[in-house]
Amino acid sequence: MTVDVTREEFEARVGVLEREVEGEKVVTRYILEQTRNGDDLAAVKSRLDRVEARLDRVETRLDRVEQKVDALGSELSGLRGAFAELRRELPKIVAETVREVFRERDGRS
Repeated sequence: MTVDVTREEFEARVGVLEREVEGEKVVTRYILEQTRNGDDLAAVKSRLDRVEARLDRVETRLDRVEQKVDALGSELSGLRGAFAELRRELPKIVAETVREVFRERDGRS
């Protein structure tokens, strides 16, 4: 079945088809862009998961370092106490040693 169409009607119909094709191209580009954005989002999420895992390991190591620092603080506190006691006792120790040396010297003479 053939229908006679004027040149103007033909160009109008072709124009409609061209606009529909352009519209479909725009929709297709949009969908592809959104797909790429989804892929980018998945890549970012994957990288974020890796960063979180590394951060968890760093946090664990930091906890161990804190425990060691606390232990060193306790040791330092103990050493301070020992030095304070030695500072108090040193004059007595020196005095007893000097007296003993004098006794030995006096006993030999």
